[in-house]
Amino acid sequence: MKKITLFFICTLFLTCGVKQTRNMLTSGEYDAAIQLAVSGLRGNKTAKGKQDYVYLLEEAFAKAKERDLRNIAAWSKDANPQNLDKIYNTYVRLNNRQELIRPLLPLPLLKEGRNAIFPLDDYSTEIIDSKNALSNFLYTNAKNSLQNASKFEARKIFDDLRYLNSINPGFKDVNQLINEAQFKGTDFVHVFAKNETNIMIPNRLQNDLLDFSTYGLNDKWTVYHSNRQQGITYDLGIILNFRAINISPEQIREKQVIQEKQIKDGVKNLVDANGTIVRDSLGNPIKVDKFITVKGTAYQFTQFKACQVTAKVDYIDFNNNQLLNSFPLTSEFIFEHIYATFRGDRRAFDEQIIGYFGRRAVPFPSNEQMVFDTGEDLKAKLKDIISRNRIRR
Repeated sequence: MKKITLFFICTLFLTCGVKQTRNMLTSGEYDAAIQLAVSGLRGNKTAKGKQDYVYLLEEAFAKAKERDLRNIAAWSKDANPQNLDKIYNTYVRLNNRQELIRPLLPLPLLKEGRNAIFPLDDYSTEIIDSKNALSNFLYTNAKNSLQNASKFEARKIFDDLRYLNSINPGFKDVNQLINEAQFKGTDFVHVFAKNETNIMIPNRLQNDLLDFSTYGLNDKWTVYHSNRQQGITYDLGIILNFRAINISPEQIREKQVIQEKQIKDGVKNLVDANGTIVRDSLGNPIKVDKFITVKGTAYQFTQFKACQVTAKVDYIDFNNNQLLNSFPLTSEFIFEHIYATFRGDRRAFDEQIIGYFGRRAVPFPSNEQMVFDTGEDLKAKLKDIISRNRIRR
């Protein structure tokens, strides 16, 4: 029974595969049909159940080859250099198609007593010639266009040169031209800070905020610099304008907390309503937990100081000194330290207050330190603004 079921499943898969291959063939998807037929023939290629695949593969190969050669002839007559890429890739496809089938050959057609026909040709000369023609065209076009190319044109030239380098590595000075095209197509953005407040902003905070090597924002066509570099024209700028810095006075808030709690304090004899000791069946006194009430007063002190930094991030087009966009940015840092003393029984207090016992007052951070401590939050928000508002020209 299991053998019958397995045979039925295999037959079903084979039938579905042949039908799908035939549909691809009739719709002109020759290479997809070839891939499916080759996959179906792997294993026992001479099995009778796989003869349909051989017929379909023979037909699909012939039609694909005829179409490719016809297209190459038409493109060659047109003499349009834009066709060079299509000619080269079609020759490569003709060769790859042969190499896909070659390991399966010969493929017998059992009913006809012959092998399926797959004329294999040597396309090496055509591949080399078309590759060199395409390489020369891409190189010459890039060389002539790069000097006066716009940013977007430079990016297209970059892609063409990278493609050239992939099909013909080491061709002339292509690597140098690739670097030139990438430089010319890159948006270099100058990022700097302005302080419009009356409070000194720590240099270490500015340096940390503008250290864009830690932001991970540079991409293929955008590079951020906090320091201008020679030889680079900055068309765009991002300005971090500090508008206001508000620092609260140093405060110590005091709070009195009175707590009481019943706690276990040993054991005692169980007595009844008349005060008589209750005993067990052996005459021994029954013991129960003894509870007492403890009280205490805690004095909780909270040291508090807050700093709020308000800024805005301006996107500037340096070519016309126009504001492109502006985004608000606010960050706050709160210093809070809690300590406490107590009178009475320590056992009366809950764990949270007990955690403050033994602490002492600490020095308040300076105003400069408070501003600096907003840095991590500022940096995260600045990165988020730039990440969500990428510059593309």
